[in-house]
Formats: sequence, structure tokens, C-alpha cells
Amino acid sequence: MFRALLVAACAASAAAFAPSSVLPRAGARVAASKGPSMQLWGDGSAQGLSINAVPFLQRPPALDGTLAGDVGFDPVGFSNYIDLRWLREAELKHGRVCMLGVTGLIAQEFVTLPMFQNGKTPVDDFFVVPAAGLWQVFFAIGAIEFFTNGFKLTPGDMFSEGREAGDLGFDPLGCGKNPEALARRRLVEVKNGRLAMIAFGGMLHQQLLTKQGTIEQLVNFKAIQ
Repeated sequence: MFRALLVAACAASAAAFAPSSVLPRAGARVAASKGPSMQLWGDGSAQGLSINAVPFLQRPPALDGTLAGDVGFDPVGFSNYIDLRWLREAELKHGRVCMLGVTGLIAQEFVTLPMFQNGKTPVDDFFVVPAAGLWQVFFAIGAIEFFTNGFKLTPGDMFSEGREAGDLGFDPLGCGKNPEALARRRLVEVKNGRLAMIAFGGMLHQQLLTKQGTIEQLVNFKAIQ
């Protein structure tokens, strides 16, 4: 039954990308050609306001479209009470961590460090690491958080020197030299970060439930017993 539902879902998803057997009317093709293009940070003030992720809710006033990836999604209304820069900082950091986390969950299925033994799944590898090693990781992350923010960690003082959310001055490859390229990269980072947060949560729970690595389950699927 589960496999039948899975096949049906895949077929339905694929149908969305299949070409239509009937060509759309000329008016429809013209309207489609004038649709919104990819939102960029530089022109987000105009284009972002034209997109509302939750059409039946009023767009929060703080979400004015100037931030990369702003599509007016804030159904709980956090932006009405918390500094938007603080929220964007949190979103970017969680996205960056999850992009690394997803890579780690996949890499650990194939890579084993010397003097260590992998667990049954990459998630189990967490419990293989000695307690002293986990504390080292914990304190290292804390130190990085403190020093990169200049010991300013609250919404009231984190941006007192005028830095932008997520900008920690780390750009060894000079990706921010071209303003147009930087605008696109900011949007790409936000969208990939959001996808990674969803993916990491899915992969984590998949491994906890199935006791298989993500790639292993794709190659050798086993139903949950």
C-alpha cells in the first residue's frame, strides 16, 4: 500500500512538469511571459511586495520586500515584535549550519575518520564520539559565536555598529566584489538555507525511524517495521 501511494505521488508530481497536450491561447502565453522573474535583493523593494506567500493573510508591514527571499511569509507575526535583522541573522545561521549538516549526513555514509568507527547510521555517529570530544565541539561553537559577533549577542546590541544581518566579514574568495553577483548570491544562500533546514529535519527523522542512511535507503529501501 505504501509503495502504491509513493508511486502515485511521484506520478502526480511528474505530471506538473509534463508538457500540455493543448497549446495555451496567445493571451495566456503573453501573460506568462510577463510573469515575475527571480526576485533579487537589489530590486526586491518593487518585486517582493508583489508576492505574498499567504494570500488570505495581510502582509506584515515589516516585510517590505527589501530583504533577499522576502515573499511576505510570517503567519505568526514575529516581525511585528522582533527586530527583522535579528530574525534574518537567525535564519541565515540556521541555514548555513543545516547546509553543512546535510553534507555531513551524506558524507558520513562513505567516510570514516582514522581511529573512529561509524555507527549504524550517520545519526548514530553522534553517540560514538566520546563525551570530551562533544564538549570540545560545544565550546568551539560557542567561542566562534562570541568572537564573530564581537560579544554582542542580543537584538539590542548585535547591530549597533551598523553591520548587515549575516555579514561576518568572511569572504576569502571575494564573492562580494560584484554588487550584481552579490545580490544573486544572497538570494541563493537564503533559498538553499531554507531548503537545507527542511532537508536536514527530514533526513534526521528518516534515519531515526528507518535505521538506514539516507543514500542507503534510496538504494535499498526497507519499509518501517
